[in-house]
Amino acid sequence: MVDLGISVVAVAELMHGAYRAQDEARKQRRLKFIERLCADIPIYPVTLEVARMVGRMEGELAGRGISVAFEDLAIGATALALGFEVATANVRHFKLIPGLKILAV
Repeated sequence: MVDLGISVVAVAELMHGAYRAQDEARKQRRLKFIERLCADIPIYPVTLEVARMVGRMEGELAGRGISVAFEDLAIGATALALGFEVATANVRHFKLIPGLKILAV
C-alpha cells in the first residue's frame, strides 16, 4: 500500500488555477476535478510543526541567497513532516528543499 495525500496549500494552488481558466467550462472541469481529488485523497493541513519548518527553511535558504516560493516550502515541509515524497513536475524548485525526496512526474 502507498500512503499519499495532498497539502492544503496544493489545494489552494489548484483553486487558483481553476479560477484563472480561460472560460467557464474549463473552470468548472477544474473545480470538479479538485472536488473529486479532495474527496478521494487525504488533505494535510499546515500544522504548527510545518509552519516552523517553513520559517526555518525559508530563513536558512534566504541566508544563502536562495529563494523558494512560500507555497513550495509549505508543501515540501508538509511532506517532510509526514515522511512523504513530493510527486511534482516542478523539480527545479522542490530540489532546493533540504532532505526532501522528489518523484518527478
